Amino acid sequence: MIDRRYITNFDWPLLGVVLLLSMLGVLNLYSAGYSATGSATTVYLRQLYWLGLSGVIMVVVLSFDYRRIAEWAPYIYAGSIITLVAVLFVGKTVSGSQRWLGFGSLVFQPSELAKLATVIALASYFYHKDVKKGYGLSDLLAPAGIVLLPFILIVKEPDLGTSLLLLFILASMVLFVGIKWGAFLTLLGFGLTSVPFIWSLLKDYQKKRVESFLWPERDPLGSGYHALQSKIAVGSGKILGKGYLAGSQSKLDFLPEQHTDFAFSVFAEEWGFIGSILLIILYFLLILLALQVAIRSKEKFGTFLAFGILAMIFWHLVVNVGMVLGLMPVVGVPLPLISYGGSSAITTLTSIGLLLNIRMRRFMLQKGP
Repeated sequence: MIDRRYITNFDWPLLGVVLLLSMLGVLNLYSAGYSATGSATTVYLRQLYWLGLSGVIMVVVLSFDYRRIAEWAPYIYAGSIITLVAVLFVGKTVSGSQRWLGFGSLVFQPSELAKLATVIALASYFYHKDVKKGYGLSDLLAPAGIVLLPFILIVKEPDLGTSLLLLFILASMVLFVGIKWGAFLTLLGFGLTSVPFIWSLLKDYQKKRVESFLWPERDPLGSGYHALQSKIAVGSGKILGKGYLAGSQSKLDFLPEQHTDFAFSVFAEEWGFIGSILLIILYFLLILLALQVAIRSKEKFGTFLAFGILAMIFWHLVVNVGMVLGLMPVVGVPLPLISYGGSSAITTLTSIGLLLNIRMRRFMLQKGP
């Protein structure tokens, strides 16, 4: 018998926003695969399949007490590291990047789940490391190491966008749990002075992407092509858009990666400025509901885990939309639930399942120390 309090404490608005975003994502993928001749690819059907599988995983995540994950965190993290190492040896290479593991006809991107595994590991660390007056440099060595290991493995794939997201998530969680001013200023100074060194480590094509972000007109048919075509698609949508299935940039195949990294460009071209703003408002509603879960959680692990998930979704939104609008370099980050991707869908809906889990069990718990 299911305790009725689980149902009364269930976060129905959060589930509703996620379902609405998923539906918009499938409709947008159908349009992205719809050609000027009237034929359509099956990419939207494959996304439906992944969303269905992810939904089953989300229900499984809801079935157990999320606090047990704090105990499982080392094993989840170790499993994600093993898969990232496996990618370097037996991973599949697509478009010059070795990011996927193959299981028969299925392919899986371990770096996607590594983000959630890292969030869980960080939440577990901050939960067990109780610091009353803010974290100092020595306290932050362990969380820095937790992030640095997957960061290096993902950079070697290479996948600069996902690896940078790990740093953004770490910075967000550290600011949330509290950091001493001296440690903050030291890390800020270290980060700024490290820029020339980091630049020297980038591969040539990654440097070209940054240069194209600053001067896209230098190479409009090469390294600047993605950013320029995306901005043309977004701008051509104007206020109200060209209408569903009527986007010329995507239908005539000018827009690259329109199912994945630039799915938002397809949406913006067809639904215009108004539609784009409404979509972004939906994401901010999702983030606000996640923040509400974090604030109202009655114990610290739930609070840290919910905030880490919030940070992960927030930075995906900022980097993807910034990339599409030409405000950030093109680094290959998908927009959750809108871009096509099985690994991304599983990671996102598993994360949403954890948020719902924390929310529905708050009545069982008392505030921790």
